[in-house]
Amino acid sequence: MMSRRELLFAVGAAAAFRNTALDLLEKHVSRAMADPAATAEDEDFWLGVRMAFSLDPNIVNLNNGGCSPSPRVVEECLKRQLDYGNQSPSIFMWRDLEPQIEEVRKGLARLFGVDPEEMAITRNASESLTTCLFNLPLAAGDEVLTTTQDYPRNINGIKQRARREGIKMVQVDFPPAAKTEQDVVDAFARAITPRTKLILVSHVVFMTGQILPVRGICELGRQHGIPVIVDGAHAFAHFPFTRDGLDCDYYGASLHKWLMAPIGTGILYVRKNLIEHLWPLMPADESQDGNIRKFEEIGTHQAAIHNAIGEALTFHEMLGGERKAARLRYLKARWTDRLRDQKNVVFHTNLEKDFSCGFCNVEIQGIKAGDLGAWMESKHKIVITPIEHPHFQGCRVSPQVYTTLDEVDRFAEAMLHAATKGIA
Repeated sequence: MMSRRELLFAVGAAAAFRNTALDLLEKHVSRAMADPAATAEDEDFWLGVRMAFSLDPNIVNLNNGGCSPSPRVVEECLKRQLDYGNQSPSIFMWRDLEPQIEEVRKGLARLFGVDPEEMAITRNASESLTTCLFNLPLAAGDEVLTTTQDYPRNINGIKQRARREGIKMVQVDFPPAAKTEQDVVDAFARAITPRTKLILVSHVVFMTGQILPVRGICELGRQHGIPVIVDGAHAFAHFPFTRDGLDCDYYGASLHKWLMAPIGTGILYVRKNLIEHLWPLMPADESQDGNIRKFEEIGTHQAAIHNAIGEALTFHEMLGGERKAARLRYLKARWTDRLRDQKNVVFHTNLEKDFSCGFCNVEIQGIKAGDLGAWMESKHKIVITPIEHPHFQGCRVSPQVYTTLDEVDRFAEAMLHAATKGIA
């Protein structure tokens, strides 16, 4: 396992730009209580965490599920590596900075509990999942099973293969706030036919924050000999888990959401014995057929962006996955508890611990989600995410570790006003 300093500081000239912010965070975290649940309520502790970010104090950002700000240490690493590489890109970027991707790979693999030779670093979840959706073999008439709550880009990827190759997309539906894991597994099981050749499932539904039973669906796929692709865009570094707990073969995620890495970073996990059977999106040499790095063949790109993931990993690991998840659940409960008794407020997420973590979807009946979101931003400078689905509508509310109780309380007060007095 690499040391913290090996992860923090780049080799060569870039190492000269040492930043002490993580040393301060390390001392701050050392004073945290051992119990994550107790630390979740320690506002002095979380104020110290907030100070690690550069934020606009005039905006309450509750759309971190879309794209989260990075801690300053990540931004500073990115900037100094950009400056260093730009002095002579063909030497400093390609020779000095690009090889550092291997240390980042090790760190990401450690967090997910896999072999580094199974972990590709991509630009986002869309690139990772499209690699699987476009390049696993399908023939005309084959069915791809997914849900009505999956991410539009993934659904469009399946639809494009349907237009080009004559495959068929089958979408299962289940309540957004499913009460049991078995309800979701059964919905998938009922939709499987002899023509089902691929399953796509979200680990966390992007619309609602609902955690789906990935292990049960992977087991279902294995029973029928059907590959399962897992969309982990909203799960990775959101709450603790490892690949072994999911037992999946393919997993794609973005890192600029809950890991708080630079915008435009992601991962693709492929089980080692399956790598050679999955084509990359862009061409790679035949000698790379069994090499996870073939999925990183995208042409010239900025090494600084993927290298700065290392700082985000260090920040996450120092903060602690359990401590982080406990805080996110505490923030969610802080505002949802105040709204539970409002008869016209509906949660489209199961709020219990095993079914959601840091974010959820809420509706005020009689108010369109888009109108509520626009009112929140214009009237209260609070950013949330309107969601419209054929069977439900509401707003996604996704705080982050830097979010304060004051910000959450301001949101709750605004929601109570909207629920009782309207937004006219």
